[in-house]
Amino acid sequence: MNTNPASYLAPDTASKLAQLREMSVVVADTGDYAAVERLRPVDCTTNPTIVRKALDLPVYADLIEEHLQWGRTQSGDPGRIAAEVADRLTVGVGKRLSGLIPGRVSTEVDADLSYDTEATITKARRFIAMYDGIGIPRERILIKVAATWEGIRAAEQLQREGIDCNLTLIFNRTQALACAEAGVFLISPFVGRILDWYVAHGEKPATIDDDPGVRFVRGVYDAFKRRGVSTVVMGASFRSTAQIEALAGCDRLTISPDLLQALEDDTGTLTRKLVSPGAAGASTEAPIDAEAYQRDLAADPMATEKLRDGIATFAKDLAGLRADLAKRL
Repeated sequence: MNTNPASYLAPDTASKLAQLREMSVVVADTGDYAAVERLRPVDCTTNPTIVRKALDLPVYADLIEEHLQWGRTQSGDPGRIAAEVADRLTVGVGKRLSGLIPGRVSTEVDADLSYDTEATITKARRFIAMYDGIGIPRERILIKVAATWEGIRAAEQLQREGIDCNLTLIFNRTQALACAEAGVFLISPFVGRILDWYVAHGEKPATIDDDPGVRFVRGVYDAFKRRGVSTVVMGASFRSTAQIEALAGCDRLTISPDLLQALEDDTGTLTRKLVSPGAAGASTEAPIDAEAYQRDLAADPMATEKLRDGIATFAKDLAGLRADLAKRL
């Protein structure tokens, strides 16, 4: 029986966020403690950008000082120590956030390891061990990895070890299907960044149904459900509530605090847009190998550019976090 109070509210009194929770799992695309506490998502995320912002938040002040003090007792290369403190803070912030939610915290593997399968596996195992050491089981964590070919192979191995993965920076159908074939737990197709690319190239959609990011996620969702794969589709990187509403019914949606609040403040009727077509049986398409992956990505300038730039941005954010910590140390 559904015990969610929102299910008993009429559409004209229930917020769109409450209605959305009836259709999709709502995830907070933030590590802002106050926002997570207020908006009550099922899952949330932490990454270098979020941890960097946490350096100035009073709620994390004791945690930050604890790890800075640890760093000051260490000897050796300052860069290595700053990187270690960054990892400790990442896990510490993840632990704090896990206390606010019933679900999982996505934790990002270093973006500068995105093209190194073995290094990604090693770092993911290390994060899981660090969480385990402070009482957070692996079932509460998703390891976030960029969906390069090397990242997908790393995630395949981690999944075999019982470490669930969130494959991020998904812009291309072949990327998405390769992740599903690897048995990853979840993928994050980036709706807003896809739209950004097309708008920048003079292709502004006339309606929300023409939005290339929305159409991409709908297509991936349909393909996964028809194949009967278990990989979760989580729409990400939204630019408007209209994009979110156009994907109501997707398995999960990760949403920024400002858009979550906008949905909370809107009491209009929300209509389910994505409905599983049901499995049609095993796919007759050939499995995706490295050659097919690279060929299809190379033929897609939007996906090639956005994957490259996304990794570069994540890596820059990590470098910035380590630099900030080195100064404080």
